[in-house]
Amino acid sequence: MKHYLGIDIGGTKCAVCVGDESANILDRSQIPTTGDPLDILDQLLVKAKSLVRSHARIEAIGISCGGPLDAKQGLILSPPNLPGWNGIAVTQFFKERLGVHAYLQNDANAGALAEWRHGAGRGSQHMMFCTMGTGFGSGLILNGELLDGANGNAGEIGHLRLTGDGPLGYGKSGSVEGWCGGSGIAQVAKRMADKHRERGSVSSLFAHNTLSAKLVAEAALQGDDLALNVFDHVGQKLGRTLAIAIDLLNLDTIVIGSIFARCETLIRPAMERVLAEECLPHSLEVCTVKPAALDESIGDIAAITVAQLGPTL
Repeated sequence: MKHYLGIDIGGTKCAVCVGDESANILDRSQIPTTGDPLDILDQLLVKAKSLVRSHARIEAIGISCGGPLDAKQGLILSPPNLPGWNGIAVTQFFKERLGVHAYLQNDANAGALAEWRHGAGRGSQHMMFCTMGTGFGSGLILNGELLDGANGNAGEIGHLRLTGDGPLGYGKSGSVEGWCGGSGIAQVAKRMADKHRERGSVSSLFAHNTLSAKLVAEAALQGDDLALNVFDHVGQKLGRTLAIAIDLLNLDTIVIGSIFARCETLIRPAMERVLAEECLPHSLEVCTVKPAALDESIGDIAAITVAQLGPTL
């Protein structure tokens, strides 16, 4: 049985894990992402060496990290959630110290590979994976291969502008990320709550000075009309986004994680209504939209999958 080392570098925490050929996580450790980048890498190295000593020989190392980055050169290039991580040669760092090949992918591509290989996208040849979390990114598997583009930026569907005005996402108002990312959903809820409050409407959301996507979802699941209206808007904008991808790429599968996976019943009705209105019928009938299957383990499994597929990417 082959074993792989996975490293998931995030804005608030970093994790190191060991997984097998089926991406079963055999061992895991994590640290907070606080301090100088090189200090954090040294801490991760200590954790990695400890895990490696406890298991059979490691075949390869996979690293998942938010972009922008240069996967081919193994460089992290100042992601918004990792200030100071500019030009960090992360694959070289671990390869030199552990004596094993290391491979890097942005977290959306790594998530796409994980869901395609081990999750909801198994069997697909033309798949888009969407990270519907705080932000909104995507990774593309086309003709059974990862599509990363000229410099690794393929699939930045969250940056498309859907409306001339709207909530802000990654510096662009009215973008997909603005309408459908967690931060954007909170902005939509605040705007709608302010308008409804002026009209004298009643909503449980009025009790919160600071709104979040989680609070809005909890209110919607309890039947709050304002919160349900927020998620209807989100579903409409998500449907318009997916319709563009379906008509452009002729996908057979779309896998969506995080907020969609947790709030599918709130989002899907409006999403499907817009898909039916917008998509080419023959393209829509061959495409299935699914919630992600890997849940909270996706960061670890994504890094392990990058290690498994690294030489072929």
